Order: sequence, then C-alpha cells, then structure tokens
Amino acid sequence: MAMTEFKITEKAEYLFMALWVLVLVAFFLLRWEMVYIVLPMLWLLFVAVFFFKPTLDVEVSRKLPHDRVLEGEIIDVELRLKANERIPSLRVRDMIPEGLEVVEGSNSRVMSLRKGEERVLRYRVLVKRGVHPFERILLSYEDPFGLFHVDRVEDIYQELVGVPRIQDVPTPYSTRGTKITVGPLPSPRVGEGVEFHAIREYQPGDPLKIINWKATARTGRIMANEYESERKVDVVFIVDASYTGFIVFDDLVRAAASLMLNALNDGTSFGLLLAEEVPLWVRVDYGKRHFFKCIDFLSTAKPDVNNMIAYQVEHLIRSRFPPRAQLLYFSPLLTEESRDALRTMSEFGYNVIVVSPNPYSAIDPKSREEKLALKLLSLERKVMLQKMASYGLIVDWDVKKPLKAAIAEVVNI
Repeated sequence: MAMTEFKITEKAEYLFMALWVLVLVAFFLLRWEMVYIVLPMLWLLFVAVFFFKPTLDVEVSRKLPHDRVLEGEIIDVELRLKANERIPSLRVRDMIPEGLEVVEGSNSRVMSLRKGEERVLRYRVLVKRGVHPFERILLSYEDPFGLFHVDRVEDIYQELVGVPRIQDVPTPYSTRGTKITVGPLPSPRVGEGVEFHAIREYQPGDPLKIINWKATARTGRIMANEYESERKVDVVFIVDASYTGFIVFDDLVRAAASLMLNALNDGTSFGLLLAEEVPLWVRVDYGKRHFFKCIDFLSTAKPDVNNMIAYQVEHLIRSRFPPRAQLLYFSPLLTEESRDALRTMSEFGYNVIVVSPNPYSAIDPKSREEKLALKLLSLERKVMLQKMASYGLIVDWDVKKPLKAAIAEVVNI
C-alpha cells in the first residue's frame, strides 16, 4: 500500500506571503503597476507546478536472498525501481530494521529517472540474531526551485530471521538404560515395540491405552503402565532468559541451538522451554520441521527483567515434562531464582546437565582494579558452582573458548 503526500516548502510559503503583500500594497496605494512585479513570481509557480511536479509513479520492490540467515553473515539487499514518468531527482531510502548494520553501499540514494527506465540499487547488511522486519521504502522528490516536495511511502513488509550460529558439539548426555533405536528416527509413541517396566501414576499427555485399570481400581488413582522404550531418551532444553545474564545471552542461545542440532542428527526427540517473562513451551517431538520451529523461537528470544524460571519449571515438570527425560539447562546461574530451578529439577528426579556460560569471561578488564574485581567475582562463582554440583553436571563455559572443549572437560566422550 502506497501513500503519497504533497507538501509546500518554507520557501514557497514566503513566496506566497510576498505575493499577497505586494497585491495588498498595490490595492491600498492604488499603484496597479506594482502588480507587474508579481507576474515573474506567478510564472515561477506555474512552471514549478505544471512542469516539475511528478506524481511519483514508480514501481518499487525489494529482494532478500533468504528469509533465514545465520547471524554474522553479510547479505545483499536489492531495490528495484521502474519509473512510469520522468522524475528529475528522486530520493530513495529503504528503512532498514533496528539491529541491522549497513556494511557496504547505502540504503539511501538520489537519482534521475527517465520514463520507462529501470534501476537496481544494492547494499549489504550484517545480520544479527533476531527477527528483523523490513517495512517501508520512502520516495521523495523536490522541484528544482525548492517550492514543494512530494513524499511517497511504499509499505513492503518482509521478515528476515537472524538464526543463531551453530557449533559442532558432542552429545553431553547418555542414553544408557534405553534400547537402541531401529531405523534413522525414533518412534514418538510409547507402546510400539516396548517392554513393561513398572506402574506409575498417570500424567497428563500420556496415551489412554497405557492406563492400568486394575491398578486404578485398587489404588483409587489413575495408574499407567510404564515401558522401557526402544527409542532414545527424550531431551528437554531449558533456556534461562533472565536479564541478569544478558551479556552472555547470545552465547546461551547458540549453545542451545548447537546441542539441538546434535539431538536432531542423533534422531533424539526434544522439547524446548524458553523461560522468558511469558514462558514458551514447545512439546517434545522430533524431525527437521520441529527443529526449525524451535530454532525460530531461539532466534527471537530476548532476556526479560521479570523472570520466574523456578515457578515455570516446577509447573511444567508437573504437567508437561516427559518422565525420565534428560534435561539440558542453559543458564549462567546468576540469580537465586535460576538456582532454585536447578534444585527443583533435581528434586523431581531428573538427570540434569547445566551449560553455564561464565559472564565474567565475556568482559575484558580495562584497568588493574577491574581485573581484580573480575577475579574476585570468578572465585565467588566457582564456590557457587561447587555448591550446585550436587544437583546436576555443570559445564562451566569460558565463552571465549569453544563449547566443545568445555563439554569435553567434564563429560567422558
């Protein structure tokens, strides 16, 4: 949808004011020869309006190479213009989204177009993680005399998603206790090719066919059969989006995306809890479509001030998490709330691996005092991690080093 607006410049306003003043002076002084002074000004207005006032009849389009791009990549953006009339001086400005940086060329140009002429303008931008909406292209023209200008806004909405960079990482958890999956992908259903293991209380989301009606009648509670599945263990990714860890939040997201790709390649079913102010839960599933769905959510994740991850984790453990799942918890563990969440996971009997990027490793001290302060904070963090080690296996990650190396230091691969 295009909106065109015609505006008179300040110079034209002064000109109109001078015309009226001359006419009024001539009228009151009865000096009608003064009207001849107005004629050149009127002729100037006539020429400007009738010979230099285009309607900006221009066809505009934008082309992006892809709708998903890895963060850190540089992409080409193309603007195509076709003039359906002669435009002596056209200014084009593509309103790039906040967060994108132009690294080559310019998103703003001034050009002259003949009728029927086509132009292609290119510039390059550096992509960051997140959703970047391209929305408007501004076209503007001002006559050579500076008396008016015409503005037109072209609403061309396109969305570019900056996907987190993915590293090659090993599987930090074990599927020991489950049988080997036959085929390239695991079955998402419990009950096919499985052996009886135990009786437990029925949980929301379990299929009705595993209900043990005899045990239900005997206990007065809905009981279900539990089976030893022939698939790999379910994995739940839990991402702590607390604002206190904003300095390593991008590293946190990259780690989650990397291990998610590892799970996809292994044929492992996985789910995602993005613990923002309003939590986002993606149920356990498998396959490429499910992977890209989770990656899209990770791409748009932002740290929140009001974070209640401990409450969110407890609620979803009671209602959504699969029993005996492997939990991968991504958190710098800076807040008591995030540490309570880890305690809750352990108390419910889950095997937890914590990928904890060290926020102090992302800071370059600029003075001796800052270096000493970082050293003290790092010692406090080390003591805290030792206390939390009883609740899960903690990967203390120096973000300046590869995640693969940090995992290899604590996990027997």
